[in-house]
Amino acid sequence: MSPKTRWFWSLAATVLVGDVVSKRLAEQALQPMHVPHEIVGDVLRFTLTYNRGAAFSMSLGEYSRWGFAVMATIVLVVLLRSLASTPAGDRWQGAAIGLVSGGALGNLIDRLRHPNGVVDFIDIGLGDVRFWIFNVADMGVTFGAIMLIIAMLKTPAQAPPTESVL
Repeated sequence: MSPKTRWFWSLAATVLVGDVVSKRLAEQALQPMHVPHEIVGDVLRFTLTYNRGAAFSMSLGEYSRWGFAVMATIVLVVLLRSLASTPAGDRWQGAAIGLVSGGALGNLIDRLRHPNGVVDFIDIGLGDVRFWIFNVADMGVTFGAIMLIIAMLKTPAQAPPTESVL
């Protein structure tokens, strides 16, 4: 197994398992919904909620569940094709694609499993200044996307092939 493949599978599986397990625990331990449980003072709280939309609660209306499920499936196919074209020794790209894939699959499972939406519970902020509530899958997607952007910025642009005139 190539280095990129090892990193891909290791991180995709870690994010997916961490996401699924943490969401199940959140659903069991954080009832009732929308009640904050302080973990680290007021900075880190666990607050159970369901998100029918996507990141930052973007929505497609009544079609959100299936629309975002289709989009996640397309993203996973594109990511796997991208992994296949990544050089065998490129651990960074393999890791990045693994993080995004594990997160996308974790949230896809929730969309298919829950008519209420994706389970979110990690609540970060200070006092009344709160950020969005998210989950382990969202962290994988975010960190993986940042890594992919860094990889794109570090990769030198290739000049288009020149045509020879005979």
